[in-house]
Amino acid sequence: MRFHKRLLRAEPSFKLMAKLWRISWLYVLLICTLAGIGYVTLYSAGGGVPYPFAAPQAARFAVGLVLMVTVAMLPPRLLMRASWGMYALSLVLLVAVLHMGHVGKGAERWLMVGGLQIQPSEFAKIALVAVLATWFSRMDYARMGNPLWLIPPALMVLVPVGLVLKEPNLGTAVIIGGIGASMFFTAGMRLWQIILLILPVPSLIQFAYKHLHDYQKARITTFLHPENDPLGAGYNIIQSKIALGSGGMWGQGYLHGSQGQLNFLPEKQTDFIFTMIAEEWGFIGAATVIALLVLLIMGGMVMAIRCRNRFGRLIALGISMNFFFYCLVNLSMVMGAIPVGGVPLPLVSYGGSAMLNVMLGFGLLLSTWVHRDTRLDESNANTA
Repeated sequence: MRFHKRLLRAEPSFKLMAKLWRISWLYVLLICTLAGIGYVTLYSAGGGVPYPFAAPQAARFAVGLVLMVTVAMLPPRLLMRASWGMYALSLVLLVAVLHMGHVGKGAERWLMVGGLQIQPSEFAKIALVAVLATWFSRMDYARMGNPLWLIPPALMVLVPVGLVLKEPNLGTAVIIGGIGASMFFTAGMRLWQIILLILPVPSLIQFAYKHLHDYQKARITTFLHPENDPLGAGYNIIQSKIALGSGGMWGQGYLHGSQGQLNFLPEKQTDFIFTMIAEEWGFIGAATVIALLVLLIMGGMVMAIRCRNRFGRLIALGISMNFFFYCLVNLSMVMGAIPVGGVPLPLVSYGGSAMLNVMLGFGLLLSTWVHRDTRLDESNANTA
């Protein structure tokens, strides 16, 4: 009898160990490798010392790692219930940042909480993925064909997009819209519904351009003709291209990049950190970073395919697409393919709020892998 009671007490521990064993530790190793490259680059960006960039970022990553593993243990039913609270909290924070946010470079994007800067728009992306996955997991193919059932999730996307544009933060707003569009598509939208959504896009772009702030319009003009103002609005992208090209095949050497070490390169620890990697490590180093980013994205897609419940597939896809848009916007921006938008490179750029929210997203992704064989009665998820 005593042995049986001990066995019952030990069972939760056994379940926890079983879940830890099911985590894709190879995927975690990829995350750590990319974060390690970020640490090494931030060490160089700080002038060859751990502060002010590398050491704080390493501490944040350690906290994020614990957060990621903890979230990976959570069962999908709990995540489905929590998704509505996460989404509501993200809207409250987005509204709060408009009224009491910290102003930086002409935009209100941060909240000061206990001396820490929190960027609500980063959390909003993760919350949106969770709530859309919950909503679409309860819809069958017939309901997806009814436009009325698509109005609530469309509003779930448009509300945070509008609030983020109000900050203003165009880059993050585009990413949120892209996440929503990708989840609509993979949830089973009909082709005619997609065409209807695409038709008003040109008019919406024209309308949005008229309501852009002056500095945002300047970014677009600079993107088209950076040489017109090489010491002003065009300075960032011109210096970025110089750094990218000067690295050559093998780079100028660690701690020896001319643009980065002589402080010609703007925002070298955040938005333009990839150019610093390319300058010091050359094409080989830049290609290695891109390969790691691709592996993380493809790994997330594989987890989505292998998951047996619709909620988990949508979560995995949404988090993977969030990471993809993050990387696409940042890399395109620093290469001059799109206007500068203030989007960091995930796991590599300096920033606590972005780091913790990326790790939270990876925790949700790994949770779908840990619970990939879990069957959910998703048509009646409210009673689950």
